[in-house]
Amino acid sequence: MDLSNLTVQIVLVALWLGLIGTLATLAHRLTQGNTEIARKVVHIGTGNVILLAWWLQIPAWIGIAAGALAAVVALLSYKIPFLPGIDSVGRKSLGTFFYAVSIGVLVAWFWPLQMPYFAALGVLVMAWGDGLAGLIGQRFGRHKYELGGIKKSFEGSLTMGLVSFAVSGAVLLSVYGVQGPVWGVSLGVALAAAVLEAFSKLGIDNLTVPLGSAALAFWLSQVLGLA
Repeated sequence: MDLSNLTVQIVLVALWLGLIGTLATLAHRLTQGNTEIARKVVHIGTGNVILLAWWLQIPAWIGIAAGALAAVVALLSYKIPFLPGIDSVGRKSLGTFFYAVSIGVLVAWFWPLQMPYFAALGVLVMAWGDGLAGLIGQRFGRHKYELGGIKKSFEGSLTMGLVSFAVSGAVLLSVYGVQGPVWGVSLGVALAAAVLEAFSKLGIDNLTVPLGSAALAFWLSQVLGLA
């Protein structure tokens, strides 16, 4: 292993995460304490780390270790506000914890298969799809529905589906080029992600959406002859 190259990779990821933390803090101040905006900045920005891991070919053990460490930090953050104004002590959601776990699991799954793009697809669907769905749903969600005590909006769910389709298509196109099956896989992922996101009790969608999206994309790619 080239230690100098590994150091550069880690530094680049650390710089990106530092930038996200700075932007989240700035967003919190500019929005006069709106914690939701700051959280979405962290949610979306952190998810894009998977792209750096893929493009820089970061070793799987680093991704798994980072996911485990982030999961531990997430659990502690429910008691200790590491980022005042962004963390909420005692909140009734394990979303951040599940998010970290899902990244570690996807890296452990797809890196050894030499298919890191499926891990990237799953994480990015969660990062961008769920992140934008939450913002759109809260701001423009006028048509509500309820599933098992979970209140959602059709506007938010539609955003989740459309963004998931776009993200899946972008990832698959970058790997396989323009092929018919790309759109079929993307459509399947979009529908599944929208359904899984609707069931988000205790933040479980931060686990089911990325894992489900990646698994479905992988399976459909095999069935449709894409991968």
